[in-house]
Amino acid sequence: MMKRQKENRKKVSKYQPVKLVKRRDRIAIRLHPERREGLMRLCEQLKVKFRRLDLLNTALTHPSYCAEFDQGNLPSNQRLEFLGDAVLSLIISNYIYHTYPEMDEGQLTRIKAISVSEPILYAVAKKIGIGQYLLLGKGEERTSGRDRPSILADAFEALVGAMFIDKGLKTTSEFVLKQLKSRIRMIEHDRLILDFKSRLQEFTQSRYRVIPTYHLVRAIGPDHAKIFVTEVRIQGITIGRGKGHSKKEAEQEAARAALKKLMKGDFQLPEK
Repeated sequence: MMKRQKENRKKVSKYQPVKLVKRRDRIAIRLHPERREGLMRLCEQLKVKFRRLDLLNTALTHPSYCAEFDQGNLPSNQRLEFLGDAVLSLIISNYIYHTYPEMDEGQLTRIKAISVSEPILYAVAKKIGIGQYLLLGKGEERTSGRDRPSILADAFEALVGAMFIDKGLKTTSEFVLKQLKSRIRMIEHDRLILDFKSRLQEFTQSRYRVIPTYHLVRAIGPDHAKIFVTEVRIQGITIGRGKGHSKKEAEQEAARAALKKLMKGDFQLPEK
């Protein structure tokens, strides 16, 4: 009995989700059977059957995992994230262009920017459950990287990139719009946009023990087509700027810009 338990522990400790193998003139990814089964379960969840599971695996491979990989240059999801960002932008732009013919360029830009923003993509990634399938380095695993907004949002973009390569634009568009259509409608009716101000306040209160303040910088144009420019500040320091057709819209845009900056670590105050 004791011997069998030791053998089982030994097997678990040696488990590696992926290996690199040489095939003729190229290096290929070989998936461990457990990893393959997990990715197939994810395909069932997504209702999208990938022909190339290695591509799906790469979409879920964070750079921190690659840095600790001891068999060579394992590709991370960064290139797929780059592609997915462009594909996502195309799909959303095409959808809102044809869905809202009455909107001008500024309104379309606002809806697209919010639709593909980190908080929205993070929420979608959480909903479809890709976090549990991520390959992370030990450091990211210890610091709750599996639930970090930036990591999950990036992984969703990489997933879109992988899907585009494997399944083409039609399937990818159907998948993306299934996840985002209802959120786009909420943005259009100004019901979702309010979340950015509340998210920013929650973040700054928990991290810095302060509440952000909003300041109207200027108003441009005639009364019937006025554009408002607003800054959001913490302790007198500007952390985001936004503009809109109303003061409310400008404040939300400023909050969105501030959240993006804070979540990427581009701005920091001493924590209290």
